[in-house]
Amino acid sequence: MPARDLALLIDAAREAGRIARGYFRRDPGIWHKPGGAGPVTEADLEVNRMLHAELGAARPDYGWLSEETPDDAVRLGMERTFIIDPIDGTRAFIDGDTAWAHSLAVAEGGKVTAGVVYLPMRNALYAATDNGPALLNDVPIRSSSRAEAGGSTLLTAKPNLAPELWRNGAPPPFTRKFRSSVAWRMCLVAEGRYDAMLTLRPSWEWDVAAGDLIARQAGATVTDRHGHALRFNSADPRVPGVIAGPQRLWSELQSSLIS
Repeated sequence: MPARDLALLIDAAREAGRIARGYFRRDPGIWHKPGGAGPVTEADLEVNRMLHAELGAARPDYGWLSEETPDDAVRLGMERTFIIDPIDGTRAFIDGDTAWAHSLAVAEGGKVTAGVVYLPMRNALYAATDNGPALLNDVPIRSSSRAEAGGSTLLTAKPNLAPELWRNGAPPPFTRKFRSSVAWRMCLVAEGRYDAMLTLRPSWEWDVAAGDLIARQAGATVTDRHGHALRFNSADPRVPGVIAGPQRLWSELQSSLIS
C-alpha cells in the first residue's frame, strides 16, 4: 500500500504544482488568518480544493488533515490519514521567492508511511515510503555524516539561537542558514546539502509529516526538541519542535538544549 499511496501523492503533487504556478508572481488574492496564523492565498485554497477532491476520491476511507481545511475529529478513527500542506512557505510564495513546496503525506498508526515534498519552481521532487530509500527526482539521497556541530551547517530561524534556550548560554558553533519552507529544510537535510535543521516552536503536523519520513529514510535522526519520535494524526496536530540530522550531531544539538 505505501508504494501505491506514494504514486498517488506524486501525481497529486505535480498537479498541485501546475495549479500553483498559474498564480505565482501574478498578484494572487491574499487574506490573513485570524489569531496571527499567517497569510493564505488563492493558490493555497485552490490547491487544497483539488487535493481534497482528488485524494479523497482515490482513498475515500482515509482521514484528512490539512492546513487549509477545518479540522474534523473523524480522522482520529481512520486507519490511515492524509496530512497535507497545500503550500508550505506561503510567505515566500507571496514574495515571489521559489522556496515554497507542496507537502503531502499518509500516516498510519502515528507514523508516516508515504511522503512527498515538491518544489515546482525548482524542479525538485523528494519522496519516500517507510520501506524504501529517500529519493530526489528518482535518485536516492543520503543525509550528512557530520559528527559534531563545529563547522556544521544548521537550518534554523534566528530566534532559536537565543542564549536562554541553550545549557551553556549559547548554541554549539555552527553556521546558520534559513529556508522558508519547513518541509524543504527537512529535505535539504535528507539530501545532505545541510547537516541539520532545528525548530523549537510547536510545529504543525502538515509542515513536517512528509519531511520526517524523507529525512529518516535518508539516514537522519528526527525527533521533537525533547528527543522523542514524532507522532502523527494526533488530536492536537502539533509537535513540540523538530530536530533532524545525523545521529551524533543530532545528539549534540538535543543535549545542548534546555528542555
